[in-house]
Amino acid sequence: MYAIVEIAGQQFKVKKDQKVFVNRLQQEEGSNISFDHVLLLDDGKVTIGAPVIEGAEVTAKILKHLKGDKVIVFKKKRRKGYKKKNGHRQNFTKVLIENISL
Repeated sequence: MYAIVEIAGQQFKVKKDQKVFVNRLQQEEGSNISFDHVLLLDDGKVTIGAPVIEGAEVTAKILKHLKGDKVIVFKKKRRKGYKKKNGHRQNFTKVLIENISL
């Protein structure tokens, strides 16, 4: 059984007991959260929402807030002496999918 759910503006294919890294959520670590924007549900037969499935819900537990790997952004214009180096680390939340219900 799997579902396609929208979490923080992005769509994820999730299964029960799966760990997913999503964009940073505001809730505290260890708290439970539910997502009701379920776009597709497959439990032997496929149910497609228009745009969402009414009554479907994915419950999850927030495990940890963390940062991703550093991405280096380097800009250069040749023969002009222009160089700019910048780094970025994206904030993520590690979420454990506990239940998918219709």
